[in-house]
Amino acid sequence: MTPALRFAPSPNGELHLGHALSALVGYQMARRLDGRFLVRIEDIDTTRSREAFVAGIFEDLAWLGIAWEEPVLRQSEHFADYAAAAQRLFDMGLLYPCFATRTEIAAKVSERPDAVDPDGAPLYPGLHKCLTPDEVAARKRQGEPFALRLDMDKALAACRSRLDGTPLTFAEIDGSGGTTVVVAQPERWGDAVIVRKDTPASYHLAVVVDDARQGITHVTRGRDLYASTDLHRLLQVLLGLSEPLYHHHRLLVDREGRKLAKSARDTSLASLRRDGATPADIRRLIGLGCD
Repeated sequence: MTPALRFAPSPNGELHLGHALSALVGYQMARRLDGRFLVRIEDIDTTRSREAFVAGIFEDLAWLGIAWEEPVLRQSEHFADYAAAAQRLFDMGLLYPCFATRTEIAAKVSERPDAVDPDGAPLYPGLHKCLTPDEVAARKRQGEPFALRLDMDKALAACRSRLDGTPLTFAEIDGSGGTTVVVAQPERWGDAVIVRKDTPASYHLAVVVDDARQGITHVTRGRDLYASTDLHRLLQVLLGLSEPLYHHHRLLVDREGRKLAKSARDTSLASLRRDGATPADIRRLIGLGCD
């Protein structure tokens, strides 16, 4: 199989230096492997996505000297596919509707402030997990919005059955090309949201469906998503999807050690370009050569 890699930004702000690092790491790896390089627009959050940002993504990448295959997949055009994947999990008895509001969850988790997921968010305390079918139907008739959560205990049992008891793992490629087998720990995510209240998917569901759809063989992304790989591998096994190799690269941080972020209005590639920066300057700023 021809190696395939991707850069998958969300169009809810301008790309910054951290995005340049991620895009170039993937692009350079694709070139070394004589593989394909794809761009995917992860716009399932339609309320925050903007066409101007989509156009800016393409402009920034082209300026950096990155070439990608067409057509570009846009997640907002594939909601039916994510719904179908969620339905498969639901039919397996692995998803359940959660009507709980943020206020209700916050009130409950205050009893266990130390119970957090890898992102530091409170673990879901199990509200509405044991609603009867009649109770669920009544709430739906009343129009209450709900998310679909993964019953982690059942999901882990199903995964063990599919793997015949062997551990759930993923292969991590380091900077020198060596590979380490990592034992995944999806249980630390608790009953994660698989379908959000406001969109027909979550990042976790959409990304595994799309990586399989596009034949992605190597996933390159920042270290901030390392723990998410545990959950993604679990979903891949449950849905019978292909397993890529992973490389989680270093993050760029500011002087206070804070990860660069769109929300913090970190210096964008567009503004650097307007100020006279060249693609070679960007590579130097992010610590990459001119490969």
